[in-house]
Amino acid sequence: METISWDEFAKVELRVGRIVSAVRFPEAKKPAYILQVDFGKDIGMKKSSAQVTGLYKPEELVGKLVVGVVNFPSKQIGPLMSECLVTGFHTENGEVALCVPDKPVPLGTKLL
Repeated sequence: METISWDEFAKVELRVGRIVSAVRFPEAKKPAYILQVDFGKDIGMKKSSAQVTGLYKPEELVGKLVVGVVNFPSKQIGPLMSECLVTGFHTENGEVALCVPDKPVPLGTKLL
């Protein structure tokens, strides 16, 4: 495993957001949802493609707090311009489980 400095880690803007919309993304190569995530007043709303269809239904995602990288450049994913990366972990079966705070925190809070 490669090590990084604290300064390198500090450049990654991992922030808490709330999913306000989750819809199926039929144009994606792998099953995915288009998420609208509210990162609070300073960052605002960002769109993301998330391959989390194995463990979550769209209605289960709405209202959920997530951790996202908000300072990557936008990335074209089919017809969608993804503006953030919603983070998660692969299960033993290869499905993605979202990285979520276990207690309520303000939107936009940076991961320490």
